[in-house]
Amino acid sequence: MDRRRALTAAGGLVTGACLSLASPSPTAASPRGPSGAAAAPYTNPVIWQDFADIDVIRVGGTYYASASTMHYSPGAPVLRSYDLVNWEIAGHSVPVLDFGAKYDLNGARGYVRGIWASSLAYRPSNRTFYWLGQIDFARTYVYTAPAAEGPWNRLTTINTPYYDAGLLVDTDDTLYVAYGNTTISVAQLSPDGRTQVRAQQVFTTPSSVGTLEGSRFYRINGQYYIFLTRPANGQYVLKSSGGPFGPYTMRQVLLDLRGPIPGGGVPHQGGLVQTQGGAWYYMAFVDAYPGGRVPVLAPVTWTSDGWPVVQLVNGAWGTSYPGPVVPTPPRQVTPMTGVDTFDGTALKPRWEWNHNPDNTKWSVGDGLTLRTATVTNDLYWARNTLTHRIQGPTSTATVQLDHASMRDGDRAGLALLRDSSAWIGVKRDRGTARVVMVNGLTMDGSWNTTGTGVEAASAALSGSRVWLRASADIRPGAARPGTFSYSTDGINFTRLGPAFSMGNDWRFFMGYRFALFNHATQALGGAVRVPRFELSTP
Repeated sequence: MDRRRALTAAGGLVTGACLSLASPSPTAASPRGPSGAAAAPYTNPVIWQDFADIDVIRVGGTYYASASTMHYSPGAPVLRSYDLVNWEIAGHSVPVLDFGAKYDLNGARGYVRGIWASSLAYRPSNRTFYWLGQIDFARTYVYTAPAAEGPWNRLTTINTPYYDAGLLVDTDDTLYVAYGNTTISVAQLSPDGRTQVRAQQVFTTPSSVGTLEGSRFYRINGQYYIFLTRPANGQYVLKSSGGPFGPYTMRQVLLDLRGPIPGGGVPHQGGLVQTQGGAWYYMAFVDAYPGGRVPVLAPVTWTSDGWPVVQLVNGAWGTSYPGPVVPTPPRQVTPMTGVDTFDGTALKPRWEWNHNPDNTKWSVGDGLTLRTATVTNDLYWARNTLTHRIQGPTSTATVQLDHASMRDGDRAGLALLRDSSAWIGVKRDRGTARVVMVNGLTMDGSWNTTGTGVEAASAALSGSRVWLRASADIRPGAARPGTFSYSTDGINFTRLGPAFSMGNDWRFFMGYRFALFNHATQALGGAVRVPRFELSTP
């Protein structure tokens, strides 16, 4: 099933609107303990960065979430929080996309493939984290780790592709997977989690609803729930009192609900999680292009007969709610913005490569060194392009670039990267370096390159250092501007080139990112060093 086709079909359906929208009722009851004192309010989105298809769990006093990353490597970031509101990136469940040469940019490309909606779970019996996801509609991979930070290692490969899977560790330690698009199935895994021992279709989505996918699987108060999304405007839930294989009945959770981000979409496709005190929350995402899909959080109560109800504010997903009542966090989480000097022996988990990198061509410790890894005039084919999510609603990335070791034909700089891209950076030709702004890097709907870039502005450079800056407006609802500037002293910046229009189409799925790159157009051997990267907000 082509997801783009499924989404397009679902987007044209209106018949589901005849079902009543879930809203708080006087009879709503919650399977939770005393709520405790009111906490400080929080504002949605709780993370204004691109983290979609969220699965969220709690292990003791710590919350973890996983997200889609498509062709970026490492894949499936693990987010960590102590209060469901403030989050940091702890690591990645998929250390390398070793699913074929296309993920290495070796003769083929994996754009908009790779890590789609997947599942994160914790198994208390062996104190192990599990990640499960299908790749390329071909097979399912399971990775495990003793801690969310890793190390993560592949446990097994299962030949059944569990599309948009949700992994459940049942109270008797049995592993179940809910999965599918429109036709929803449940599989039981072997006790060691390595093989499938049973699979059965459990539900067929009524034609009046359309497409359901994005399974999340729960056992709550002895009943089984499969939480499902109707892309990209609804959320439904299946409930069974007869066991994990059903029979299931369906209820609508929300449809065409006004979201908390002006210009953004309907909150959908996320997960349910319970606090230590027994309160429930739903963490979903909102389509908010050009920045991507960003997480939002709302409290959930339960009807007396066991159905979840999202708590609304004036008929909408609230822009603000009282904060979850949780114990005082043991520490502050690491901010997702700020300065990185690329110290230590590894990249910080905020970074992801565009496809798998050539690990012989980069290093950290004394800043980030990027040696040319590809001879190409097409940035979309260049290996070792290092990406960072943009912070919304607006943010600026500034990098210091030492270009003394560039060779003729090399291109290095800072991009706003998506299926339509632009960059500011250094071109070295005939022994001379210039700072340039390039736009017109484009792909078609099959992710083939249709434009390799046009130089829109340039300026002479002296010395071996330059500071490059890209500012991005990712407020959703329309195409937004990205602008570029440079400095020779790190203090005074000069605008270069026209504003670049960042489109708000969803079809690439991932949002715009800042990207550091260095590639050759003539021969390998050149290098650049980035002593400092800073992501700042107004």
